[in-house]
Amino acid sequence: METGQRALRLPAAGTALALVVLAGCTSGTGQAAGAFPEVVIAMPAWTGGQANAAVAAHVLREELGVPVRLRELSPGQAWDQLDQGGVQVVLEDWGASPDKRRLYTAQRMSVVPAGDLGPVGRVGWYVPGGYAAANPGVLDWRNLNEYADTFASAESDGRGRLLTGGPDDASHDEALIDALDLAYTTVPAGGEEQLIEALRGADRDGGAVLANWWQPHWLHEELELAEVELPEHTAGCHREGGPDRCGYPDIPLRKYLNAVFAEHGGEAAAFLTDFSWTAEEQNEVARMIAAEGMSPEGAAARWAEKNTERIAGWLGEG
Repeated sequence: METGQRALRLPAAGTALALVVLAGCTSGTGQAAGAFPEVVIAMPAWTGGQANAAVAAHVLREELGVPVRLRELSPGQAWDQLDQGGVQVVLEDWGASPDKRRLYTAQRMSVVPAGDLGPVGRVGWYVPGGYAAANPGVLDWRNLNEYADTFASAESDGRGRLLTGGPDDASHDEALIDALDLAYTTVPAGGEEQLIEALRGADRDGGAVLANWWQPHWLHEELELAEVELPEHTAGCHREGGPDRCGYPDIPLRKYLNAVFAEHGGEAAAFLTDFSWTAEEQNEVARMIAAEGMSPEGAAARWAEKNTERIAGWLGEG
């Protein structure tokens, strides 16, 4: 493991926990998670992230006998808890907190990278496929102002509405709208579930909805969604002082571990480092949660029952 190649540095906030862990590592307990009494996984609000957390938790509990707790946290909160030792792993980071990542991985060294999750994230602006077929010009950002009246709503104050998820979601949309001189404003739908219903309703009724949306997501298997072509992303364009005239980059989704856990978390830390899967696998579990109404635990158990060889590979048994 990478963390074993350097001296362990303990963040001040996690020193007490670290001392307990280090003492426990010499006690000969033989626990699969070292001296950690449980593994705490950050649980995000979106269903893809819930699918990751639920499947990882299922394997830890059922295959390694490790108690697991899932904590519902925003991305920013999850980074802070990784630093403090309140959670041991974040399984799907979209890069929305670069300042925290640099602080905790490069300066404090309280958090360590644990590799790629597998799927590559893509954020963009989407419209229902039927609407795009009838209005192909909408798929070029240069034409969006011609459609602003069509996308306007009571909440957008006469401008075109760009529908987003929750008010706390990290996005570049407002800066991009300003940089491209578009007659639009962002309007939060309230969350992923509300955004899905808006897209479903527009698809069903032939209505016009412009939404900040992403891949991977199981909804793409249910609805045809067409992506608006935004200016190509270039390095540095979203940074302070940058031109902001670019869309979103492709984002390899990455995992991070608390540094103490990474070094002393035993088989549990090794499994979480090795855990990776495809966008199709993630979507399968996420769809069971969101579209079929299953609990994350139930969806993970169903998936695990059908994918024993996949799990064995993660555990080095294949």
